[in-house]
Amino acid sequence: MFWTKIKRTLRAGFVSFWRNGYVSLASVLVMTVTLSVIASIIFVGALFDSTLTSIKDKVDINVYFVKDAAEDDIAILQKSLTSMPQVAEVEYVSAEQALVDFRARHQDDELTLQALNELGGNPLGASFNIKAKDPSQYEAIVKFLSDKKDNNAAGDTIIDRVNYSRNKQAIEALNRIIAASNRLGSIVAIFFMIVSVLITFNTIRLAIYIFREEISVMRLVGASEMYIRGPFVTVGIMYGVVSGVLTLLLLYPVTYWVGPITADVGTGLNLFTYYLAHFGYLFAVIVGSAVVLGALSSYLAVRKYLRA
Repeated sequence: MFWTKIKRTLRAGFVSFWRNGYVSLASVLVMTVTLSVIASIIFVGALFDSTLTSIKDKVDINVYFVKDAAEDDIAILQKSLTSMPQVAEVEYVSAEQALVDFRARHQDDELTLQALNELGGNPLGASFNIKAKDPSQYEAIVKFLSDKKDNNAAGDTIIDRVNYSRNKQAIEALNRIIAASNRLGSIVAIFFMIVSVLITFNTIRLAIYIFREEISVMRLVGASEMYIRGPFVTVGIMYGVVSGVLTLLLLYPVTYWVGPITADVGTGLNLFTYYLAHFGYLFAVIVGSAVVLGALSSYLAVRKYLRA
């Protein structure tokens, strides 16, 4: 008996969905727009996270030594840094290697190379490139280096300067942009969700009006509210499933076209590759959200009518 009711409920829902084709199409299209916004928020978030990770991977602390810094003192400082739990790598660049790298970077700038040759020597000093195990640990390393520099007399310190503040500002600025974009995206998504619920709600109300005589007969013969509500909730779920699948199908060509562009602009992420790799997650979020929106709006619409 239970399965018979389930079958009848599902069949009635499918019949209602196809019978009201234009109304169903309008609800599906509006819900598809909402789901596209949700998908866009997911993709934008992935792009920002990938960009931030890419930038963080390139961030390091540059420690420049004075020209007359002794190699033994530099080696002692390198050993101290390496022993710190926050430090992942300390790369030593000698003054000679720094000069070679400088000439390579400016090989097409004849004026700069000419000025360098006129100096008659190597104006560059040795340096460290320090990478932390986690970006949040750079502050501790900078503090350690600052203490090393400040605790020595001006004539005894081997550290000329520590370069990190610009990198820190860039990361903090990007974090603020990501937070702001996430808030804006959430507001837009909530707005479209409300619009979808209202439209689906009114669509179901229209379907209820069309079937009002059948509902009256069902209530007269003693049908339960759950049995009456079932076909309309089924219609709402169908709206969600169809719009969710349609959204995923539309995302395939869009991400295929946009993917190479996002990979080439420095984000480090190809959206098409992300779409394929996270298809299960996207399917669960998009179709799941659509089913919840459709079922919820249908339930509220029928509930309001049955109380009337």
